Amino acid sequence: MTNIKTDTATLGAGCFWCVEAVFQQLEGVLKVTSGYSGGHVKNPTYEQVCAKTTGHVEVAQIVYDPSKITFDDLLQVFWKTHDPTTVDQQGNDRGPQYRSVIFYHNNEQKKLSDHYKEELDKSHAWPNPIVTTIEPLKNFYVAEDYHQNYYNSNRDQMYCRYVIQPKLEKFEKVFKDKLKKSKSM
Repeated sequence: MTNIKTDTATLGAGCFWCVEAVFQQLEGVLKVTSGYSGGHVKNPTYEQVCAKTTGHVEVAQIVYDPSKITFDDLLQVFWKTHDPTTVDQQGNDRGPQYRSVIFYHNNEQKKLSDHYKEELDKSHAWPNPIVTTIEPLKNFYVAEDYHQNYYNSNRDQMYCRYVIQPKLEKFEKVFKDKLKKSKSM
């Protein structure tokens, strides 16, 4: 794996447990880490982020092999697996830490993200305007250990069964051609 050229994407689309569970399943995705980005407090805790005073967003940082999956592919999944028209909310998860955001790592990611958002808005893919922000990545802090690989480690937990599992079932039908052959990660 040391000879593989990798790239990184950082995306916020609601609860990081959901985002992590979706992106872990994609062929070419090597690692997904739940964490916090965009705020002004260094090394925030989950409790601080949930208090809505740090400015951070729950995000998934995705390390991928661009020879197997492209940033454009990741954007397709991003746009189709959450509602980018709700301010500070995904489903019952409410607060600024759940906002829809793409934290770009370079100018190419910014250009692709801006283009995608503009085209989706023009096409009226959703009845309301897209509120997803596109911002430069300034910081990323890894969330606490118990947030990592959350769905795979807690499938029987109520949130996993009633929120994440139905989302994954829908995702797997739409993106079956992009899924890993083996679901272990």
